[in-house]
Amino acid sequence: MTAPPTTVDTARRAATTASPPATGGPRRRDAAHEASDAARPAPQDAAREAPRTPRPTGQGEPHARTAGTLTAGARASGAGVSGARASAAGDVPRVLERCRALVRPALEEAVGRLHPWVGEMAAYSFGWCEAGGAPAVASGGKGVRQALAVLGAEAAGAPERAGVAAAVAVELVHTFSLLHDDIMDGDGERRGRPTVWKAYGTGPAVLAGDALFALAVETLAAEPGGARAVRTLSVALGDLVRGQADDLLFADRPWTGPERVRPDAYRAMAEHKTGALLGCAAALGAVLGGAGPGTVAALDRAGRHLGVAFQIVDDVLGIWGDPRVTGKPVHGDLRERKKTFPVLVALGSPMGGRIAGLLEAGDAPETAAALIEEAGGRSAALAEARRHITAVETALADVPSTAGAADELRSLLGYLVRRDV
Repeated sequence: MTAPPTTVDTARRAATTASPPATGGPRRRDAAHEASDAARPAPQDAAREAPRTPRPTGQGEPHARTAGTLTAGARASGAGVSGARASAAGDVPRVLERCRALVRPALEEAVGRLHPWVGEMAAYSFGWCEAGGAPAVASGGKGVRQALAVLGAEAAGAPERAGVAAAVAVELVHTFSLLHDDIMDGDGERRGRPTVWKAYGTGPAVLAGDALFALAVETLAAEPGGARAVRTLSVALGDLVRGQADDLLFADRPWTGPERVRPDAYRAMAEHKTGALLGCAAALGAVLGGAGPGTVAALDRAGRHLGVAFQIVDDVLGIWGDPRVTGKPVHGDLRERKKTFPVLVALGSPMGGRIAGLLEAGDAPETAAALIEEAGGRSAALAEARRHITAVETALADVPSTAGAADELRSLLGYLVRRDV
């Protein structure tokens, strides 16, 4: 059924006053979503950007101290991901550009099959148009998940075209998750523009997200091996929902006591919410490329470990990151009372009660940051991130790919260690 123009117009007018359901409290916005903002080039419309403080070009890169520690740890453990990054970092933008150019026509064709109004919201979310349908100056993001899908197919020995449907499906699902996440978070802006629910209304944004999810399943189901691909996607989506549910519930848990959030629970949340879709991207490419179960599982593991490392590094930056690099205020996560990995580690120390009191009151974030570091929160977080980076390389060692495909995949993953997804 085609929506009457009056309905569309009413929804657009209502968008200026629409508001999403209130959430229970501040929660950790996952690194993959934050990095999607950083990855998407800023709009060139000066009038639109004027009220905002531009984010530095280097946003998303770990603070020099953090990055140096992580890289040194990877070298010490023998992990080759960082080495690939160092030796082939210049090739990574070319890989991303190649994969974007390959996938974009198929992604546009898929979105073109949607209801025109829903398709407009989808195009807006991809940065292809403004609200109302006028062409946008801004382009889409870097297409990291697309590249993982294409490289996953190539790692299985298949031609690059074999990974296109997987890349389209993963990009659709990622965007669906952003639309719904923005509503749950109450975020009114994404990369200098109103979020979809702000531009079109809450109900329409939910509908657009649902449509993108359905389109992703349809895209995979139409491919040879589609049933296996849909099962792979379903597992990842189930994990993503589990991670989102845990993240929402964590906000209402106490800082201390038997009901407090433990670091291992947070780690599982990060794997589900951030890592599941990264692992799914590479795994889906391998599935449609005809890879065996061992290769698919290894690529999925690599992506999941990568997601956890991203999230924890992002947590470190949220407390100690250089504002000139992150574009965020120093100690920002503490001011917002977020339960991040370094905080949770420190809360389990003898100083946990004092730290909890400071965080609950929202007072003295500088003091809280110093105590968290003294309690081992920062060093434990960096060690945990290094462990997951090493696990990425271990998983990739189980992928029997061609030398060229393996090098490109390691280059991309190594690049992502230093530059958020």
